[in-house]
Amino acid sequence: MHDIIGRQRDNWNHLLLHSTNSLALAASAMAALAPVAPPTVAALKASAGALLATAAVTMAAVNRIQPSQLAEEQRNATRLWRQLERDVSYRAAAGAVVTDADVQEAMDRVLALDAAYPLPLLPGMLEKFPKTVEPARWWPRRRPQPQPLKSRRSKSFGRRAGSSSNGWTPELEEEMRGLLRVLRAKDEHQYLTVGRLVLTLNRGLAVAGPALAGAGAVAAAFIGSGDAGGWASGAAVLCGALAAAANTVEHGGQLGMLFELLRNCAGFYRKVQEDIEAALGEADPERRENGEVFETKVALLLGRSAADLRQFREMASPSFRDEDIKDYAGKLF
Repeated sequence: MHDIIGRQRDNWNHLLLHSTNSLALAASAMAALAPVAPPTVAALKASAGALLATAAVTMAAVNRIQPSQLAEEQRNATRLWRQLERDVSYRAAAGAVVTDADVQEAMDRVLALDAAYPLPLLPGMLEKFPKTVEPARWWPRRRPQPQPLKSRRSKSFGRRAGSSSNGWTPELEEEMRGLLRVLRAKDEHQYLTVGRLVLTLNRGLAVAGPALAGAGAVAAAFIGSGDAGGWASGAAVLCGALAAAANTVEHGGQLGMLFELLRNCAGFYRKVQEDIEAALGEADPERRENGEVFETKVALLLGRSAADLRQFREMASPSFRDEDIKDYAGKLF
């Protein structure tokens, strides 16, 4: 369903873009011809005003729902649902014992994913112009795990001995803390900052397009009315052309899709952060995922090798300032 609806909404974007531009440009042509064709000035004036008013209403509706962003939401939902299906299928085919906790985890992922990318258009659609830009979230919030009393002892004993425990060493923990700091200060911050700029531009064009088309419709009503007829025709032509240009930049450039893409990239890095925080938050290393496996998994998610992550150890020090961080943790996006 997400795949089908994503294709449908992508078709909406192309259809509505070309239809609205055709309305605005046809109205501009009629407004330009009206002063030089006195016998048909009334018909051309009425037609230009009606087309510009229709274009203004259509633009306002399309800008409200952002079809390109809707299509991107469904593309991401399709990918994540398929990923969830592969995870569940692999676990079932592996022959491992499936516990109640495994079933609950899968159900939590289903519900979180369903809430993150709703199918209905109205009601339930995600807010297209949020006041604050936050990373997309499609994974469930972690439940706090009960800590056994011996956790602190085993951790401190391992540190005094200087040996690894379940693949975890003090050096690996420092590496993960430094990586966590870089992810938060550079990667996630970068995508949220650019996302705010795209959102501001998109919001401005969403207001400018219908406003210009509406102003053109008002100007078209004065075509042929004495001394005001000349400037009214030029104003209607100019407003219609500018409205089509704003609509093309907004929906032809798919700014809604770009904003959603940036939110999802920031969400990707937020998820990596939460995975690292969950691993470091477990006091007993024996209850964590194997340290070497975890390091390799994080490196692959970031498009790096495990050896590349060692450069982030020094950034875990409080004396190292965020302003001094030059490199980004991720290389995929």
